[in-house]
Amino acid sequence: MDKLKVAVIGVGSMGKSHARVYCTLKNVELAAVCDSNEETARGIAEKYGIRHYTDYNEMLKKENLSAVSICVPTKFHKKVAIDCIRKKLNALVEKPIAATVEEAKEIISEANKNNVKLMVGHIERFNPVVMELKRKIGNGELGKIYKVHCARLSPFPQRVVDVGVIVDLAIHEIDILKHIIGSRIKRIYAETAQRIHSAHEDLLIGTLRFENDILGVINANWLTPKKVREITVTGEKGMLVANYLTQEFYFYENEFAKKPDYNSNFMNVLEGKKIQVKIRQEEPLKNELEAFIESILKNKSVPVTGKDGLDALNIAQKFIESSKKNKVIAL
Repeated sequence: MDKLKVAVIGVGSMGKSHARVYCTLKNVELAAVCDSNEETARGIAEKYGIRHYTDYNEMLKKENLSAVSICVPTKFHKKVAIDCIRKKLNALVEKPIAATVEEAKEIISEANKNNVKLMVGHIERFNPVVMELKRKIGNGELGKIYKVHCARLSPFPQRVVDVGVIVDLAIHEIDILKHIIGSRIKRIYAETAQRIHSAHEDLLIGTLRFENDILGVINANWLTPKKVREITVTGEKGMLVANYLTQEFYFYENEFAKKPDYNSNFMNVLEGKKIQVKIRQEEPLKNELEAFIESILKNKSVPVTGKDGLDALNIAQKFIESSKKNKVIAL
């Protein structure tokens, strides 16, 4: 079959990875890249033997494309996405879907109107440890879930100037919590601080209460001199700990839950074995882009919809509102 022709708009830190991965996928031809920095665009194009542009509208006119990855700064997502969608192009928009909830709704509306695929790049859904975590929770291997704690900590990223740590970093965990817990959020609360960033918060401690009574905690900042990406799920039968970066996964069993007379009506917690869960290591971005391409070729629903991106962005904005107003927000 003919290969699906794709392009990447914005080949900075994330976009260049999209270009690299597209070049490894079967049934895909990376036709071109575009970046406002001509030197950057040319460098990527020469590396992969493709064409480059500094004006994405010129690229859309000259290239016979089926899909695009949009990896420009967040404040440009709406304009670039809508321009592409109106050309009947399937679009993968890097997270967050847009700068505001209103802009996200406009993008979704245009995609529906033009009958094209719109996927949002919430990459951690495609991390093997998250996929296994969701499976184990769904199978009831932890019994009743009490709490999910997410830590996403980093040194300060010089590239991010248009949004704060909530919209850029914590939004990953907002989406993952909704994805693995599968329950509606009923209230949230956030404490934030601005220590280094010139315009936005760079530290968040956020809490979420779900309708099924599970408590979620998000610890995110740009102030830590070590990158940390970890999620811990605590339940009646033990605790699961997953490292997004190393894709290591451990189960800490609650020894009490193994007793012959164990009864969930009476619970206790006793330290048990630490057991490593074997995970087949895979690149999350490759999994994500393969899923996007498959949805186009097989005319399937995308795994991360515009609404998923909108929901995550809405909670992120509510965290910001909670912090500014110093109050719990019911949803």
